[in-house]
Amino acid sequence: MKHLFGNRVIRLLLGNDLLDNIAIWIRNIAVLFLVMDKTGDDPVAVSLITVAEYAPIFLFSMIGGTLADRWEPRRTMMAGGLLSAASVAAIALAVRYGAWETVFLATAVSAIVSQFSQPSSFVIIKRHLKEEQIAAATGLGQSMAAIFLIAGPVIGTAVYARLGIEASLLLVAALFLASTLLVFWLPRVPRETDAERSGGLWSDMREGVRFVLRDARLKTLLLLFALLGIGTGLIQPLDIFIVTDRLALDKEQVQWFYLVSGVGLLGGGVLAAVTAGKTRPNGHWLVAGGLGFLAVSIVVEAWSVWVPVTLVSRFLVGIAMAFMQTALSAMMIRMIDEAYVGRINGTLAPIMTGTLLAGSALAGPLLKATSLLAVFALAAGIVAVAAFCALRLKDRPSAVEAADRA
Repeated sequence: MKHLFGNRVIRLLLGNDLLDNIAIWIRNIAVLFLVMDKTGDDPVAVSLITVAEYAPIFLFSMIGGTLADRWEPRRTMMAGGLLSAASVAAIALAVRYGAWETVFLATAVSAIVSQFSQPSSFVIIKRHLKEEQIAAATGLGQSMAAIFLIAGPVIGTAVYARLGIEASLLLVAALFLASTLLVFWLPRVPRETDAERSGGLWSDMREGVRFVLRDARLKTLLLLFALLGIGTGLIQPLDIFIVTDRLALDKEQVQWFYLVSGVGLLGGGVLAAVTAGKTRPNGHWLVAGGLGFLAVSIVVEAWSVWVPVTLVSRFLVGIAMAFMQTALSAMMIRMIDEAYVGRINGTLAPIMTGTLLAGSALAGPLLKATSLLAVFALAAGIVAVAAFCALRLKDRPSAVEAADRA
């Protein structure tokens, strides 16, 4: 890990992620509390926040990924940071004059910007990190996300309680500006000029899809993301019923299970950062074993009626989920040529998000039609199928990439 932190690019990217995470959680909590205060806890209005967060993934992910392959990534990330800061500052001004509904735009604009800046950061990682460092870098990113899953609501609530909505949003704008300043010091990644490109935007998007379809490992990876999304989507909305039905606890106690899950996610990210880069070329066995372990942990969590066993299972599920997401993301970056990083990410990201939402939508009706144990068993079975599919992965350069480099 020391050699990783000695990399200036990683330090700048981690600093950028740190400031962005603080800003995002302050914004999320501020928007949530304001909407609940203004609408009298209207669930429809609250659900619109989620729509504003996830809809841009489907609408802009492929476009953002393609443009990340065409544009210089440092400038793209800087433009995104400046746009986020300016939009949040403008919304704070609008709220001051009574137009509180504009807070939904704060979430939507940030989600749109991330569809451009995230694949751009992947391009920088691909260019400036060694192959064996990629898994460690993605693991650190996963660990930071897990830390803020635990600490983010606390930070956001404290800031909102002390500053209120307007000052909170202005602080968010300042944090986005600070993160953009860090991006300024990243090295440039040269890209082809418009005159050097053989096709337009839509041509590049089609080429990205063809790249996935003619690489057997990327198709397998797409299938893994879909199966993992459905499996985890089925159980995420039902966590509360594990606490109330299986353990016979008050619903308020679910917060402790979320805390344990967050600690597990943190541990899984750290574990992936330390070990995932050392397992090549047998990474497919590691992924398959991790998915199998996740499937077993899901079954144990649903079967248990003892709090300690359920807590341990929740912790292990968190570790397995973070480890799998990190390992698969690192494998994806290593599999593909730098010129395709944005487009491939733009193709795979909506699959994971869409199947996760689909699984969540099916969870309620399936629970009514069957039982809690049946739904968790189904989710575990889907993850187990993903484990068998993972055996088809081989963590080495694809034939297409090798041909392009020849």
